[in-house]
Amino acid sequence: MKRALTLTGVFLIIVLARLVAFPDRASGLATDQPAASEQVISHTGEHQDTALDLAENGVRKFIKYSGFRNATPGHLIMIMVGLFFIFLAIRYDYEPLLLIPIGIGIIFGNIPFFQDGGVNMQIGIYQEGSVLNYLYFGVLKGVYPPLIFLGIGAMTDFSSLISKPKLMLLGAAAQVGIFLTFLGALALGFHPQEAGAIGIIGGADGPTAIFLSSRLANGIDIIGTAANGDPIYVKNLIGPIAIAAYSYMALVPVIQPPIMRLLTTRKERLIRMKPPRAVSKLEKILFPLIGLLVTTFISPNSLPLLGMLFFGNLLKESGVTKRLADTARTSLIDIVTIMLGLTVGASTQADRFLTTDSLVIFGLGALSFMVATAGGIVFAKVMNLFSKEENKMNPLIGAAGVSAVPDSARVVQNMGLKEDPTNHLLMHAMAPNVAGVIGSAVAAGILLSFLW
Repeated sequence: MKRALTLTGVFLIIVLARLVAFPDRASGLATDQPAASEQVISHTGEHQDTALDLAENGVRKFIKYSGFRNATPGHLIMIMVGLFFIFLAIRYDYEPLLLIPIGIGIIFGNIPFFQDGGVNMQIGIYQEGSVLNYLYFGVLKGVYPPLIFLGIGAMTDFSSLISKPKLMLLGAAAQVGIFLTFLGALALGFHPQEAGAIGIIGGADGPTAIFLSSRLANGIDIIGTAANGDPIYVKNLIGPIAIAAYSYMALVPVIQPPIMRLLTTRKERLIRMKPPRAVSKLEKILFPLIGLLVTTFISPNSLPLLGMLFFGNLLKESGVTKRLADTARTSLIDIVTIMLGLTVGASTQADRFLTTDSLVIFGLGALSFMVATAGGIVFAKVMNLFSKEENKMNPLIGAAGVSAVPDSARVVQNMGLKEDPTNHLLMHAMAPNVAGVIGSAVAAGILLSFLW
């Protein structure tokens, strides 16, 4: 019995070796397939030697295509980054709906596989015809971000902003980080299109960052001609920019509090604001319509984002499209978030991501985010100089001007409660927070209008 099993095992190894080493012969497509008489094992041992050679070649080919053989230090570094993102999401609850898909995507994108000019494994995200490549289409063409904005609109209550429209100025002030970073990227030698895509990280809005980078820094547009006549293409910075934007969104509770404490006094952090006034249903219905017309007339290129944002909000506030609003803010946004996070993460292949440009982008992104936070706080303090005592605002809410909804508003709430457990700032902070979403989309449209 043991001998029969051994012979059967040897036979299977020989067959597998043939399939691996000579797939064309196994499929019967090769024209030089040996005759049946040559496939019979002889007693001379000659064919056994050939079979062993085939088995050896098969094993070598298996090793050649394995991840162990093709792994590089860069692959291992990026896999560790992906695992770190997952750790942050699970251990500290930092944006788990984003960081877990992105973390898994980073691991997907850095599983090493054999690549050769004549061989296309159709596995990686940049291999035409692979599943990941098809899913990546939504990122490359900017399809996913507007759908995300549709869901955000369907789950956002603009009441706090409607009750105090002047707080929209804080959302606008926080966008100073975008334009200062744009200038900084230009000074560091980035092409204007690339600099514009990098600058938008300051808005702390992942979908907007992906949308703008897919238009300006997608590796497709020709921006010049080399000395030998070959075209020069803009760099593909979608991966680094998206990862930077989402990373800083997740790290809002870490980055913002020190800046908030540095720029405010204890007396300012104790300021109590009047409760927002009640907003009528008519105002809630009119706001997305008026907001759509005003913002898109100012910046028509922001229509794909703001149009979907206000459309989603109208579905919510109209009261007659509850099923559509529920779908937009639950099933649809969840599906798109999975696809977006997975493909953005998978786009960070080591050979494309571990570059000097990526490090510079992360540095500029951090600076941009800090400047945006400071800009909102400082502008709130300036507004207080021209306000009556009873109308002064707590400067902490200026930090919510970055469009990391609702994380920035929650940070403001927590900071306020630490100073005074009875001082609730969440509803006040939501006004500049949602204004920041609108402001970053308008800024993206402005950059797109003169850079694309």
